[in-house]
Amino acid sequence: MPRSGPKKLFSPRACGIGGALLAGGLLAGLVVAGGGAADGAGRAPAAADGLPHTSVEVSSGGCGRGWRHARPGTQVFDLHNTSDVAAEVYLKSPRTGALYGEVEGVGPGTTRQLRVRLGGGTYAFMCLPDDADAVTGPTVRIRGGTGGPAAAPVTEHDLIPPALDYQKWVGRGLDELVGRTGQLRDAVARGDLAGARHAWLPAHLTYERLGAAYGTFGDADRKINGTGAGLPRGDRDPGFSGFHRLEYGLWHGESAGTLRAPAAALAADVRRLREDWAQARMEPADLGLRAHEILENTLQFELTGRTDYGSGSNLATARANLDGTRAVLSRLRPLLVSRYPGLPALERELDRARDLLDGFRRAGRWTAPDQLDRSRRERTDALLGDLVERLASVATLCDARRTV
Repeated sequence: MPRSGPKKLFSPRACGIGGALLAGGLLAGLVVAGGGAADGAGRAPAAADGLPHTSVEVSSGGCGRGWRHARPGTQVFDLHNTSDVAAEVYLKSPRTGALYGEVEGVGPGTTRQLRVRLGGGTYAFMCLPDDADAVTGPTVRIRGGTGGPAAAPVTEHDLIPPALDYQKWVGRGLDELVGRTGQLRDAVARGDLAGARHAWLPAHLTYERLGAAYGTFGDADRKINGTGAGLPRGDRDPGFSGFHRLEYGLWHGESAGTLRAPAAALAADVRRLREDWAQARMEPADLGLRAHEILENTLQFELTGRTDYGSGSNLATARANLDGTRAVLSRLRPLLVSRYPGLPALERELDRARDLLDGFRRAGRWTAPDQLDRSRRERTDALLGDLVERLASVATLCDARRTV
């Protein structure tokens, strides 16, 4: 899963996954195009959906402005972004931080809708503009009525233990990676290119399973797993290095003499990364977002075959990315069990994706994405796309910024 050069980690906000329902009915947030116009008091009559609407401003200076006549029951907030940057919007309890609804990717000058069922209690909108601090609007009190479910907030303190455990798991993975890249280097050094091709995929998949740590790897990821995209001379650029440089050479008839230096450099870069990992510190608040980004990048780069340099192993990489996603979720699971009713469905979908991807391996060989027929390609895209949507909810729940 490339994270280097022009490729980057994409957040739900950057990808426009807007107003994601936290699956299983945890939040009642629902985005619908358009919306009724509010009256001068910030109220709107029941629209075509039969529900009362309230127009609410989204901006750093006026977050939550317009919600002056609070009422219990199911209702729709028309969230209008009056600023010049996109923003995320959360409806939460200012006392406990519990989350009742969220809408992501509200673009400048646009209106998005949030449908919620509110009961007695206090509420406030929090606006999180791109590249700016969160702003919490005025507190509104509702008396009477039974509200919908809320998601208990996850704090950065909650995320420290799973982040530390995950870091230890990554360290063990790096130990394995050192051994596998050493075998790859040695095969190239002795001129055994068939053996090198055999060693390349297990080594590469070992790295791909560490997906949630790539943001912490920094420049090392570009050296180890970068592509030729964005380099002045592309695949022929001297700066093209790492797994994909070796893949290109091994599957395009380059000689062992040509590949010895890139293989030795890869093994050295991996060893250096493992040595530096003891001093690395992952950002705990990023852990949930990383779980989402792993498969998001799988959709963009692996299922499209954009990172295939000759081995045809993108679906094997997708399978390793799935393992990497599970490695993160297994550590977040204690936090999600009581907060995310959609967790069992997410885990079932992960099982389905595992079985589907495993079916693309026959007699030790993986089918390349461009060899899938239309039916299998559509099924794979749909299943992985559904997982990305579900994991966006995990990213939202574990976003400690919204507890500000």
